[in-house]
Amino acid sequence: MLKVLVAENVPLICGALKALIESEPDMKVVAEAGHDDELLEIALLHRPDVALVDIDWPGHDRLPAAVQLHDQLPSCRTLVLMTLGHPAATRAALAPGVAGFFLKDAPAGQLAKTIRNVAAGRRMVGPEIAAATRDHDAMPLSRREFAVLRLAGDGAEPAEIAATLDLSVGTVRNYLTAIVAKLHARNRVDAVRKAYNAGWLP
Repeated sequence: MLKVLVAENVPLICGALKALIESEPDMKVVAEAGHDDELLEIALLHRPDVALVDIDWPGHDRLPAAVQLHDQLPSCRTLVLMTLGHPAATRAALAPGVAGFFLKDAPAGQLAKTIRNVAAGRRMVGPEIAAATRDHDAMPLSRREFAVLRLAGDGAEPAEIAATLDLSVGTVRNYLTAIVAKLHARNRVDAVRKAYNAGWLP
């Protein structure tokens, strides 16, 4: 039985997704998350096989939460629910830890198949999303480098980043040096700017 977590803040949509998933004989919704700050806690408690995460939440960027979920619970595969024109579409397609994508205007009958494929270890990127990201350079950073860059983009200093990611300050500085080199940036601030311009950071 595949255990699924649904992260959706609109009750009507959440209920529809839950009914759709539980109509399948091999799937069960084990938890629901309505807010960013509870997604990781609920996932760690229920340990789902797949987390269906809606990133089209007005005023919220769910993508960092989805990436963090993968970092903290690698056994859980993250399936992003999104609208193709959403500003985070390109970043989602390039983000480390995102296993697949399901467009909101796709036929409902495809959802179960996509969940099964993601749970089986396949990366599900449809042709529409591939086309939307075709003209963007692939992000050259590792998952850990991306996490360091994301925190740097939030204004965190190396000591704060080290404490957050449970690393030494020296290791964080090494990551920042590698990030600057990989992005062909002049310094850390320029690296963050380039990442924003490329759409990798919100």
